[in-house]
Amino acid sequence: MQVIFTRAGFWRGTYRALPLALGLAPFGFVTGLVTAHHGLSLLDCILMNGTVYAGAAQLVVLANWTHPAPILAAAFAAFVVNIRFALMGPALAPWLDGLSVAGRYASLSLLVDHPWAISVADIRRGGRDAALFVGLSLPIWAGWMIASTVGFLLARTLNLPPHHPIFFGALAAFIALLVPLWRSKADVLPWLVAGGAAAAAAQLLPHTSWYILIGALSGCLAGAIVDRRRRSSHG
Repeated sequence: MQVIFTRAGFWRGTYRALPLALGLAPFGFVTGLVTAHHGLSLLDCILMNGTVYAGAAQLVVLANWTHPAPILAAAFAAFVVNIRFALMGPALAPWLDGLSVAGRYASLSLLVDHPWAISVADIRRGGRDAALFVGLSLPIWAGWMIASTVGFLLARTLNLPPHHPIFFGALAAFIALLVPLWRSKADVLPWLVAGGAAAAAAQLLPHTSWYILIGALSGCLAGAIVDRRRRSSHG
């Protein structure tokens, strides 16, 4: 595939990213609230959200945050949650392989679920413009920074109960990822396997993050089996 990188592709991604940035705002807001609740400073909040930039991992780590900070436990929890990126990155190879080394790593630093899902869907349709991914990623990163900072600053004036509807924002954002990834009814089985395996792991291994990795690997294995059988039937 001959990859291109155009201004039109960038702006197309930016246009599609704006509603996503708004939709993810509650997720970032909650992350800022939790960060303040655990006694981190505003600078800590900005640096963590700007460089770590992995909301699910950040919330898992913050949920177990104590003083002194559990450095090794936090690093391991973040690793378990973010290992999914090792599975997601290769899906962008048709675009990333056409970029320079600097461009490739700069793009990967912005890798999160929503731009990834839309970009993979575009690649499947034969899209060649890698600027779409950057156009998607930058507004979402900026929106994340704004929302998390606002959440931190308002933490002292808000006292939300644990089951307030705003805390559903993070889960809703991940559920919405299924829409651009849908291809056919054949996707249902891998998704059910991933969800079932994750739910079972959460029950068997409570208060850990292993359910994320187990669910992801189970879904990938089921998807590979379905794709292989589909190719065999068409072959």
